[in-house]
Amino acid sequence: MKARIHITLKSGVLDPQGRAIANALHALGFDSVDDVRQGKYIEVDLKESDKAKAKAAVDQMCGKLLANTVIENYTIDLVD
Repeated sequence: MKARIHITLKSGVLDPQGRAIANALHALGFDSVDDVRQGKYIEVDLKESDKAKAKAAVDQMCGKLLANTVIENYTIDLVD
């Protein structure tokens, strides 16, 4: 089973990388870009076949290491 994890900054947290990307896009002529929020994407291959156990394990991984839950949100998608 594969876990796909999307990690993004919480609303209201400053995103200097996102701001830099937006500025670069404006410089390239993409004036319709209003704002950019940058995040992380992580894939984890799991030996677990039970979806509930896999989700619980990945949730613990995110809470302990992969995401800074003070300033970041995360979503988990499991794929067989």
